Amino acid sequence: MPAPLLDELPPRPAADVRPATRPDRSQRERDRQVSVYAELSAQVRDAGLLNRRRGYYVTTITLTIAAFIGVWAAIVAVGDSWWQLGLAVVLSLVCTQFGFLGHDTAHRQAFASHAGNAWWARVLSCGFAGLSYGWWMGKHNKHHNAPNQQGKDPDIESTVLAFTPDDAAERTTGLRGWFTRHQGWAFFPLLTFEGAALHVASIQTLVQVKTMPHRKLELAIIAVRLVAFVAAVFLIMPPLVAVGFILVQQAVFGVLLGGSFAPNHKGMPIVPKNAKVDFLRRQVLMSRNIRGGVMTDFMMGGLNYQIEHHLFPSMPRPNLKKVQPLVRAHCAKHGIGYTETSLVGSYAMVVRYLNRVGIGERDPFTCPLVQTIRN
Repeated sequence: MPAPLLDELPPRPAADVRPATRPDRSQRERDRQVSVYAELSAQVRDAGLLNRRRGYYVTTITLTIAAFIGVWAAIVAVGDSWWQLGLAVVLSLVCTQFGFLGHDTAHRQAFASHAGNAWWARVLSCGFAGLSYGWWMGKHNKHHNAPNQQGKDPDIESTVLAFTPDDAAERTTGLRGWFTRHQGWAFFPLLTFEGAALHVASIQTLVQVKTMPHRKLELAIIAVRLVAFVAAVFLIMPPLVAVGFILVQQAVFGVLLGGSFAPNHKGMPIVPKNAKVDFLRRQVLMSRNIRGGVMTDFMMGGLNYQIEHHLFPSMPRPNLKKVQPLVRAHCAKHGIGYTETSLVGSYAMVVRYLNRVGIGERDPFTCPLVQTIRN
């Protein structure tokens, strides 16, 4: 993914160029906000934390592919047994890791060339996870450009869940109204369908968007991957076990992948559609980090450092932990709120937020930034 663009803030004048007129207060504030991010960016760049980690990614990709092959070897060896359901869980874990690696390579974190990252992202996402790289890039870029902003972030748009009071206001009657008022409790059960929903969205987009680069190739790879998966399962296992294997694999895959993305922004401030927010505050105040150790880093694919990832999307995953102290200190220095909580605490915030939106509270998450914008 290209370096973040500060498209809402004008560039600062060069050092040897004087403005024709004295800048007004809003212009000076914009310049100050740009310099605040530039200061942090310079520290990070000087520390070498934006340098690619090719060795890390080559090793990780190799080990993940080896794990994938190993799981399928175990599936063949186990054969007709309900123990296959346990292997379905393991396969889901491996496929989730391919999703994370596809995410990293799509953000150009692994290799020097854009083409190299893009093709590895296609291999990992389409070939192993069964998800379209082109579909994901279009959606994810919009999210990074405007996290939690109404009308701009596709991650807060849903036909099932209401993420904003305006959405909930349109769903007040009948069964849909009842569901919306209790939607927070349905969030985690719905994650079991997320894996299948991602496959469907990938294929649907590839079929409909004719201008997407390498559309036919991605569609062919995903089709072969999904058909081969189903065929192999039914060839190795009896029908009842095979159906159970597929259901468990898809459900766990959805929970693991969706459960890694959900804690990072859901329940954080929603930005009005026309609000103007500087890049640093836009990325920090709308994101939430998850505390934890090595296991949290592994299970969430580094997305637990969501603030750092949004500030520096091309930074390699293993460097996110290293840059965290710099970011946290910088935010404290400039009085910018930095949110970090436990995984359980973040899920509780998501459920509470969705329920409060669902029952029609107009301001379910009070935020100083949003209040400032409204005033």
